[in-house]
Amino acid sequence: MDGADGAPLRAGRWGFAALLFGNIALSLGAMLVRLADTGPVASAFWRLLLALPLLALFAWREAGGRVPPRGAVIVAAGAGVFFALDLAAWHVGIVQTKVANATLFGNSASLFLILWSIFLTRSLPRGWQALAILLAFAGSALLMGQSYELSPDYLVGDLLSLLAGVLYTVYVILMQRVRGTLAPWTALGISSFFSAPILLGVALALGESVMPHNWTPLILLALTSQVIGQGLIIWSLPRFSPLVLGLTLLVQPAFAAFAGWWAFGETLGPIDLFGGMMVGAALVLIRLPSRTAQPI
Repeated sequence: MDGADGAPLRAGRWGFAALLFGNIALSLGAMLVRLADTGPVASAFWRLLLALPLLALFAWREAGGRVPPRGAVIVAAGAGVFFALDLAAWHVGIVQTKVANATLFGNSASLFLILWSIFLTRSLPRGWQALAILLAFAGSALLMGQSYELSPDYLVGDLLSLLAGVLYTVYVILMQRVRGTLAPWTALGISSFFSAPILLGVALALGESVMPHNWTPLILLALTSQVIGQGLIIWSLPRFSPLVLGLTLLVQPAFAAFAGWWAFGETLGPIDLFGGMMVGAALVLIRLPSRTAQPI
């Protein structure tokens, strides 16, 4: 929950670690989608459906059987609609471009969340925060520059992944708002419940194969991306500004690049490693005290 002045809660001892590990867990998603033997949107549907029993159990335990406020349910449901559209765009994009590209463009939400933070505070980052932003995006640009190819074969996948980043930004903003009223598992459970049928409808409309033969990638996808990844991130949302949330999203391209190299033999050279180190340095700097921001 936010404080009385609307400021984020104190991150606490484990807040930043939870945010980082949540993003690391999500970075495995692109690889698991490509390993699934269903259609890409169908894999997103199973990601949510297989996670729902656990999410419902955790939500019931934290809520003590109490019915959440109607207004908060509506906002969480709206977040679920944007999340479903985000997953549909991103999962189709994953199979039409490289793993690192899909994750990087999908996390363009990092830039949009930083812009949202500037809009909310009416101030520009300064000091360590400004340096952290420059390092993070420079490092990500190095990662993208090494993996991206100017080819029509990747254009559709890159654009779909970019669209997913826009949709995910709206999802995060709505979920951060609703977390002022709902506990994390309740908020995540409601949004997932409304996302799943939309994804099933899109998968069927696209004529995808829905029923899997190999359940392992889908079970791992549900546990790592939805339960662990989204669970940790939704828990962390009220504890950090959109600026910090946006920068930590860039953990995902760095880990996805490694996953793409490990699982699919995608090139990972010294420049990629240096880019990943720059993102890591940005995450250290963003936790340091910064000078007062410059009003705009």
